[in-house]
Amino acid sequence: MNLFLTAGGGGAPLMGNFLFLGLMVVVFFFFIIRPQQKRAKEHKALLSNLSKGDKVVTSGGILGTVVGLKEGIAVLRIDENTKIEVVRDNISGKVEA
Repeated sequence: MNLFLTAGGGGAPLMGNFLFLGLMVVVFFFFIIRPQQKRAKEHKALLSNLSKGDKVVTSGGILGTVVGLKEGIAVLRIDENTKIEVVRDNISGKVEA
């Protein structure tokens, strides 16, 4: 800490604070914002590549097979006689059989 203290100027501590603030912005970008953007991009690609027959899991934990696709909605078969409609954004991933 004594490295930034000066006898008369007072300009160095201000420069150190700006450098620290800049470093924190870079850290937040690379460790928080960038990975979140990457996950959002991958999720958008997953939703746009959905097709009939894909086995998926919803954000609520429901497993099903896509049997129909509408504008913003996916129809899932969760049992032989049970079909549900879910919003596509709630599909969290594909399940490998």
